[in-house]
Amino acid sequence: MDLHYLLDNLTNPALLFFFLGLIAVRLKSDLKIPENSSKFISLYLLLSIGFKGGQELSHSVIDKEIIASIIFGVVLAIVVPIYCYYILRLKFTVSNAGAIASAYGSVSAVTFVTTISFLEMQNIPFGGHMVAVMALMEAPSIIVGVLLMSIYNKDKANKPSLASITKHSLTNGSVLLIMGSLVVGYLANDAQAEGIKPFTTDIFKGFLAVFLLDMGITSGQKISLLIKKGWFALSFAILIPLINGCVVAILSGFFMEELGNRLLLTILAASASYIAVPAAMRLAAPKANPGLYIPMALAITFPFNITIGMPIYLFVIQSF
Repeated sequence: MDLHYLLDNLTNPALLFFFLGLIAVRLKSDLKIPENSSKFISLYLLLSIGFKGGQELSHSVIDKEIIASIIFGVVLAIVVPIYCYYILRLKFTVSNAGAIASAYGSVSAVTFVTTISFLEMQNIPFGGHMVAVMALMEAPSIIVGVLLMSIYNKDKANKPSLASITKHSLTNGSVLLIMGSLVVGYLANDAQAEGIKPFTTDIFKGFLAVFLLDMGITSGQKISLLIKKGWFALSFAILIPLINGCVVAILSGFFMEELGNRLLLTILAASASYIAVPAAMRLAAPKANPGLYIPMALAITFPFNITIGMPIYLFVIQSF
């Protein structure tokens, strides 16, 4: 593995701010990002990446690779939660296994955005259609997780309908914003896009740094809850993303050419949702423990992917 990719990634200012957040928690500092500011920044990041993706897509020709990428991404979002569920049932209840499986079948928009920052730092090109792939991978895993819980859950009382869960998944704020911004970016011409470039592009990395600082603080606060749950949850949160990522890194070579696109698809396969899925699980699985699926995705899988994971996946891609 080319160690300079790992070194460059670990010295990325945005990532260093993530570590600063972790350190602040360990030092019991009162450093924190106001909740309203954090929500605004997360919305901004989704809007910016969606708009820029739409712009890139408007200059792309819809070819077999783009179609194959979208289909492969959706299939992943269906298959991953199924096999994850049966592994998780070895230790967890139906509700917890379904919620965690949904999280690991879905995707992390922030991991995706951080990977884009990494690609730009390395001057590796990528296609705007990958934003559409990310957006389309959010909802299927939630629906699959709910179906699995419905099949195996003996308590049928007060269970929300599949239709309501599907609607909630598709209209989730993060899904709606990323898809809407993609469409807006696609429809806007170059002159119009240039007019808001200072907002969508120039300040992007600064906002990402502040957001990762907030993620570091949140991760540091939640990781202690997960450690109490034992080694199974910790191992799952690292090994499953690593396996998913390495497998997709290899398989993507059969239908994708661009290195950047392959890495983005790989990181989507390896990531876990800690925004869209928790919001859906509040309705779909009220008995599922958020102290499990949120820290697993946010405090373990997310840091692993943005530090060590990306260079490993890039090495596998370049090797195959």
